[in-house]
Amino acid sequence: MSRLRGASQPVLAGLVASLVGFGGSFPIVLAGLHAVGASDAQAASGLLVLSLAMGACGLVLSLRLRLPISIAWSTPGAALLVAAGVPHGGYAAALGAFLLAGALVVLAGVWPPLARLVQAVPHPLANALLAGVLLSVCVAPVHAVVDETARAVPVVVTWLVLLFVARRWAVPGALAAAAFVVALDPVAGAGAAHLAPQLTFVAPHLDLGALIGLGLPLFVVTMVSQNVAGLSVLHTYGYRPPVRPLLTATGAASMAVAPFGGHGVNLAAITAALAAGPEADADPQRRWIAAASGGAVYFVLGLSAGLATALLAASPVVLIEAVAGLALLGTLGAALRAAMADDELREAAVVTFVISASGVTVAGVTAPFWGLVAGWLLLAGQRARYGRPRADEPTAPADQRAAA
Repeated sequence: MSRLRGASQPVLAGLVASLVGFGGSFPIVLAGLHAVGASDAQAASGLLVLSLAMGACGLVLSLRLRLPISIAWSTPGAALLVAAGVPHGGYAAALGAFLLAGALVVLAGVWPPLARLVQAVPHPLANALLAGVLLSVCVAPVHAVVDETARAVPVVVTWLVLLFVARRWAVPGALAAAAFVVALDPVAGAGAAHLAPQLTFVAPHLDLGALIGLGLPLFVVTMVSQNVAGLSVLHTYGYRPPVRPLLTATGAASMAVAPFGGHGVNLAAITAALAAGPEADADPQRRWIAAASGGAVYFVLGLSAGLATALLAASPVVLIEAVAGLALLGTLGAALRAAMADDELREAAVVTFVISASGVTVAGVTAPFWGLVAGWLLLAGQRARYGRPRADEPTAPADQRAAA
């Protein structure tokens, strides 16, 4: 019996990781795709192809490398879509931005200077950009409680209770509560939705504003908050995977699914520890089974794309965004903490955060791009005037530097 339990432990860990990853974030993906102009059918197609790509990459890479390589969609990237809205050129232009982001990930895998350029972006600025993108999504629960009180309060209360007694299941529990509330009181006039998964192809349109304002920030957010973070998780547990095949495989998969609505797949960050840590198996050499099993589970979960979209169609938009906001509160807190941790970079990080959160569009380019540019220019100006403090020289407190 103990031998059977030991053999099944990594399989169960992979199952839990995939269920938590899918159930806790698919509302964000659907909300993001709808925000950039996707119809219900196009959003369901995007969810389906993302699940299939995650499953294929996770299964193949784990089997080939014998390492716990967990693959996910870009949850911060989906939040970026919510914040960006419909780009100039519509949904097809958004798909062009997805295509560019995937191509840049491939390029970062085969051309090290690009990867080094991404790593050269100061982490506080990258996290400030991410926090600015997440803010508009994370305030949705507040709006939902005010605008849809009867529907939203049970969802938020469920999340709060589970946050204390079973933290891992807080967001899936909130989603289950939302589904129950919607089943009792669906949105009036919600049309019938296809429950069977369907692929919807749209030719991507390469619009310059969307490529710069959506594609580039999507690439930066995906690389910094997903790929770099995912590698850090693997390093924490003693794994040193080759970076090139990981980036080229996930980037190529992102390009392949872009015409069908997939905004990008990448290394898992949040759920990676479930497959790479000791909970998956006491033997580090067997933990790849958890990641491979999780990949296989995503194939099955992809079949629920139509049902998930039907739930969204029957729900008030603000309620689905509220579940997404609850799911991202932890990520927002971590991003803000990392953005403000360095005294020297704090002003530049604040500027990046404020502009990224503003939601403005200038010359067809969205706020996150301008936020990163403004923060980087401010930082460059400060360093040109004051120089960079030495590692052994303490940075002056913020009030002293402000007085200077």
